[in-house]
Amino acid sequence: MLAPVALSLLFNAYALGQNGYANTFYSAAVRSMLGSLHNFLFVSFDPGGLITVDKPPLALWLQAISARLFGFTPLALLLPEALAGALTVLLVYLALRGVVGRFGALAGALALAPFPAFVAVSRDNLPDPLMLLLLSGACALTLRACLHGRLGALLSAALLVGLAFNTKTLAAYVVLPALALAYLLSAPLPLGRRLLQLLAAGLLLAAASLAWLSFVDLTPAHERPYVGGSRSNSELGLTFDYNGFGRIDGQEGGPGQIPYRAGAATLSLAHAPAKPPKLDIYRALDSGHLVAIRSEPGAAGPLRLFDSELGGQDGWLLAPALIALIALALAWRGGARQQRAARSRGRRAALIIFGGWFLTEALILSAAKGIVHPYYTSALGPPTAALIGMGAALARERAAERTGWLALALASALTLAVQGYLLARADYLPWLIAPVALMAAILCLLALPGLRAPLWGPLSGRPRAPVPLGALLLTLLIAPAAYAATTWLAPVQGTFPAAGPHAAAGPGGVGLEGEDRRIYPRLARYIALHAAHERFALLTVSSVAAAPLILMGIHAAALGGYSGVDRALDGRQLAWLVAHDEARYVLLGGPYSERGGNGASKAVLAACRLLPQSAWGGPALTPYSFTLYDCSGKAAALAAA
Repeated sequence: MLAPVALSLLFNAYALGQNGYANTFYSAAVRSMLGSLHNFLFVSFDPGGLITVDKPPLALWLQAISARLFGFTPLALLLPEALAGALTVLLVYLALRGVVGRFGALAGALALAPFPAFVAVSRDNLPDPLMLLLLSGACALTLRACLHGRLGALLSAALLVGLAFNTKTLAAYVVLPALALAYLLSAPLPLGRRLLQLLAAGLLLAAASLAWLSFVDLTPAHERPYVGGSRSNSELGLTFDYNGFGRIDGQEGGPGQIPYRAGAATLSLAHAPAKPPKLDIYRALDSGHLVAIRSEPGAAGPLRLFDSELGGQDGWLLAPALIALIALALAWRGGARQQRAARSRGRRAALIIFGGWFLTEALILSAAKGIVHPYYTSALGPPTAALIGMGAALARERAAERTGWLALALASALTLAVQGYLLARADYLPWLIAPVALMAAILCLLALPGLRAPLWGPLSGRPRAPVPLGALLLTLLIAPAAYAATTWLAPVQGTFPAAGPHAAAGPGGVGLEGEDRRIYPRLARYIALHAAHERFALLTVSSVAAAPLILMGIHAAALGGYSGVDRALDGRQLAWLVAHDEARYVLLGGPYSERGGNGASKAVLAACRLLPQSAWGGPALTPYSFTLYDCSGKAAALAAA
């Protein structure tokens, strides 16, 4: 049990400090939340409480509590996620141990520890590690409820899913169909009682999911920040639109949906491209060359999970997981005749829970037309690992049968073929697959029923020794482990964390690289000198531009939220802030300014005074470069713009 947890901690925490504040959007929000209880409750992105982050609060609350206890440092924000990843590995072990034994549980936990996308996201301060921890706990509790028919375990599972919803909204509900179906088919209770208990769990789930969301939406809009990412200043709208079905059906900002509009930059492009180019401007993790950020997958379809964007993050163990799912379904199909046998019932429930999660997650990721970042595939980690653990337990049980051995050999060969392809495509350690394949072939031969008996015969009265099977599993984990370890080479790209030598690296620190390393300190000095007492010392177009300034101690905020287009402020509202000495300076241009901003940014262009770039140390004026405006005395003009 300790070995896979220790391995996960190694992958997640080694050289973690180099990542700096990683995702500066969330790190800046945590710093703002530490400033007041109001900001904490509403997860305000900025110290002035203008706009919230675009996710529920639970992961950020955890980071804020850690920062309060240990100080606002990068490690205080990153360690909770690294620990959450390791605890998820532990939960997979505990969930499987009671239904398939220690060997299968150990195999499943070991398979999760080096899952590349899971490692990459566990080294960042995104909400995903906490969500996966909560969902894995819900699976373990539901499995316990299926074994014993205990309402308390089922309600606890519902509560954990509700908490996961408050971590990453509807992404947490992907596991619900599998949990409900498993309990409905497996719990040792009359059908009517099962349905009533599921209804009770559903009511608790709804209450836990909607508690914070309702608190925000029932608070008058003028008494709280604007809900970042929403069109209607509503958490409910955010949940089902931007963070919900928009990710599946397509939305502005997703593939092929990047707008180019005037209104948030001093200059604009005369001819906007049909879609934003992928520029090779980010340093790769192996530091050998420059790459474009890998933030979107290829075309939707059944092979998307193996494409050039997603395959290196999730593809290493999908084949054996799918084979295990099929083999388990065939092997345990007779369990219906043994309805009262707890062991059979538990195995069937585990297959429904983890197999259902695996298939649902894979289907959504493969078919979604909206935003699907490569790190989203981390959600495949726990169910994939659990299926491999159950498959390993089945292989151990059927090791004396030729058909079992053939299935094992087929799964191993297919896994090695996929892993060899992924290594060759990434041009990363291409020589590795040959010795791994040789070692796997030897271990498969040692596990062959006719050859195994003399060498691995009965030990202490047990007819099936796990040694060659365990060694084979470890062999199949070598390639994904080597790929996952590339996350140690350089700071994580905080917004789009990914494993692989050619994945984009982050800058570390407060998220500045290139020319911004010179521009931001100059801007911060100018603002600190000229706007020390305003509630909003500096307003930017997007949160991406404001985040480093907040981390540097400037009371910055974003006019239009993360993407720069939220309707948090219009010209009249900005005029009121200027008239009451709560705002003065506005920084236009920069990240997401090509999307056109909002009413406030357009009013600034029309009414405020453009400062010379030399006055504050800005860059040469180009389309979408930063430009600083002074709105002092322009309240009337802003209101009229």
